[in-house]
Amino acid sequence: MAECVIVSHMSMIALNENELEALRILWEKGALKPAEIQAHFSWPIENATLRSVLVNLVEKKHASRALQGKAFFYAARIPKATLLQNLMQRLAHVFAGGSNQELVAQLVETADLDPADLVFLRKTAAATTPTKTKRKSK
Repeated sequence: MAECVIVSHMSMIALNENELEALRILWEKGALKPAEIQAHFSWPIENATLRSVLVNLVEKKHASRALQGKAFFYAARIPKATLLQNLMQRLAHVFAGGSNQELVAQLVETADLDPADLVFLRKTAAATTPTKTKRKSK
């Protein structure tokens, strides 16, 4: 239903918390009506606010809107991995001089990680090849 879209770094900056939450829901659940999106929000959101969020996502080309019968359905247009990669590049630029390696190191150093987390990170790093690998989104 939804087509993928390439986005610039500048459009990433403009995503607010409600827009990111709506995208999370659309990635997890697929195309939904606004009331269904609202029901899955992790916090209360007014209907009018949600409608504004969805209009903004469509205008930014991060989501699509399609009429099915009498209802509009919204779907994510930007793949989760694409947004994550763009946000990571932006964070690396701001916090680590553009270095993904330095950004990850800073995240590990500043995060509240337990030993099991570190074991998981070591296993993930060991399994990663030098070429780009795609991690299955959960």
